[in-house]
Amino acid sequence: MSLDINKLLRENIRTLKPYSSARDEFSGEAVAFLDANENPYNSPWNRYPDPRQVKLKTRVGEIKNIPVQNIFLGNGSDEPIDLLFRAFCEPGKDNIVSINPTYGMYRVAADTNNVTVNLVPLSVDFELDADALLAAVTPDTKIIFLCSPNNPSGNALKNSDMLRIIEKFGGLVVIDEAYIDFCPEKSFLPVLGQFPNLVILQTFSKAWGMAGLRLGMAFAKEQIIEVLSRIKYPYNLSILTQQKGIELLADEQQKLDWVTIILKEREKMIEKLKKYPFVVKVYPTDANFVLVKTHDPRGIYQYLVEEKIIVRDRSSISFCEGCLRISIGSPEENAILIEALDGLI
Repeated sequence: MSLDINKLLRENIRTLKPYSSARDEFSGEAVAFLDANENPYNSPWNRYPDPRQVKLKTRVGEIKNIPVQNIFLGNGSDEPIDLLFRAFCEPGKDNIVSINPTYGMYRVAADTNNVTVNLVPLSVDFELDADALLAAVTPDTKIIFLCSPNNPSGNALKNSDMLRIIEKFGGLVVIDEAYIDFCPEKSFLPVLGQFPNLVILQTFSKAWGMAGLRLGMAFAKEQIIEVLSRIKYPYNLSILTQQKGIELLADEQQKLDWVTIILKEREKMIEKLKKYPFVVKVYPTDANFVLVKTHDPRGIYQYLVEEKIIVRDRSSISFCEGCLRISIGSPEENAILIEALDGLI
């Protein structure tokens, strides 16, 4: 499959001359930085961060087994989501297609950029209908967004369905794999190079425990990464984020240990939740959370708030009527939740 990125790009983005700092044009070690009007004191915080994030991208590439030129790093995954709209979707004209229910930031980014969203409902068990989704595509559809494992349902979409969409759609297919570390065997990252229209989003917020750093990733063919890099703010990741990211990524075993604990705790939580009389259904999950259908979602939510326990009420979301979304915490946090729910029996 071939893909002409220039035909998908907005015209103003094709002709855009990006901002370029001296740090973009220089590599290596300098004896004096006199290019950016910085204060010469209070090192290292007085210096602007590396706009290309070379050291951090190198480490990410080692972990993900992906060439550096196929990696974009952003302020969370929300930054590349927004940049994809800004690069490829003409405001007031183009549209995107996505599933319903799913991660709410796709619509927020679309609304912010004045781009229409065509939503295709999942089944009652949150399964994807690839043919229905492709039927929702119009000549002005630039991007399809798929979240797998999906949020808020928790289930990974079938790879065969997503593959069909990637192969049939002539625009970009974005697969948001924010929760993929909890089911790594279902990731599309190993086959990224086979599909020029595929963009994969991942994050360090979940399994790696770095939500406070705001560090997200996009993986795609080099031409797409170049576009995102051209239109991002020059210094989008701070020195603190880059340095702490490199430090925390040094210990991959710690992440694996955390995932093992979370998965064990998830199974214990599911078995316990199924026994409560006020629980109607616990949906299958491939993520670090469970979607739970109850008889009284608002009442249970308010009760837990009074117990100083915060979960997410998703009962107003399509196909999630009656549902609470519960993140899997530490064994201690989970025990606190279970003790509180026991009080409802």
